[in-house]
Amino acid sequence: MTASIPVSRPDGTALWQRVGGIFMDIILHLGAHRTATTTFQHYRRDQTEDLAAEGVTVWGPERMRGAIVPGLFRSVAGRHGRNIARRAEGRVRMFTRMAQAEGTRQLLVTDENLLGTCIQNFRAGQLYPAAGERMARLGAGMGGQVRRIVLSIRSQDLWWASAAALIVSRGHPVPDARRCEAISRHRRGWRDVITDLACALPGAEIVVLPFESCAGRPDATLGAALGRDAPRDASGRWLNRSLHLSRLRMGLVQQGADPDLLPDGDGRWQPFAEEQAARLKELYADDMHWLVAGADGLATLTEDKRSTRAGTTLPAGALTKGQDYDKGHMAQHG
Repeated sequence: MTASIPVSRPDGTALWQRVGGIFMDIILHLGAHRTATTTFQHYRRDQTEDLAAEGVTVWGPERMRGAIVPGLFRSVAGRHGRNIARRAEGRVRMFTRMAQAEGTRQLLVTDENLLGTCIQNFRAGQLYPAAGERMARLGAGMGGQVRRIVLSIRSQDLWWASAAALIVSRGHPVPDARRCEAISRHRRGWRDVITDLACALPGAEIVVLPFESCAGRPDATLGAALGRDAPRDASGRWLNRSLHLSRLRMGLVQQGADPDLLPDGDGRWQPFAEEQAARLKELYADDMHWLVAGADGLATLTEDKRSTRAGTTLPAGALTKGQDYDKGHMAQHG
């Protein structure tokens, strides 16, 4: 982790707390952003009744951001010196105990903003720099009951491009050449994010799904989270894709900004120069090598519904998926 932020520890309960004869596992689906998380949120809402019948309670972004975690990740004191983060941690603990007392067997918490936000990543110039500290606070509030973490990852050249399109469409400044150069040279990759998560929640299993093989399959994400097959999603929906250049330029005009900050043409916007994108692809290839080689025992790589501890050699196509594969196969997706 990149810094040290004090958090409280579980209050003496066992790792798997028992209430009324029912054990409850907590599963965190953390995104990441720009890996079809909006599609997943719509899919899991379709499964609400069936999941409830199986003893699964889902806390999505609407509940997490509105009632459960506000203030949890703040580092400043409130009025009269109140510790806002500590109060929020107590609120997380209260809601967790309520869910368990109501008979929940699996609590699925799904919100990509738990890791941080896209604009925070751009301001820091690196992937989720506070992921470890944030998860330590959340885990403390949940009393050490986090059993599994699900994380989707994506080749960094396309992840950063998609994130750039998102923040610009929401009124944030267009990243300039200096910012893109700094991002392309930073060596923090998914390996570092995963290592931070493992340090923050050492009792949790970490399941990693490459976007390149699981895109458009929210059922695969739900199955990885719950540890069993999930109903197939036949809707064919793909939501919240990156806006193409023509739409982004139109948005800049509506915001009163200069549309010439973006290149001419249509199609996907790639803000990184060829050499910069190559560095980001290389970093993703390194991440995939690490995952396939076993991730130092910290995580399990899951592809095509097969969840196995990684072996010692790369599977066919693993290298190309972080390189030219993305240009032709995934370029149309956000």
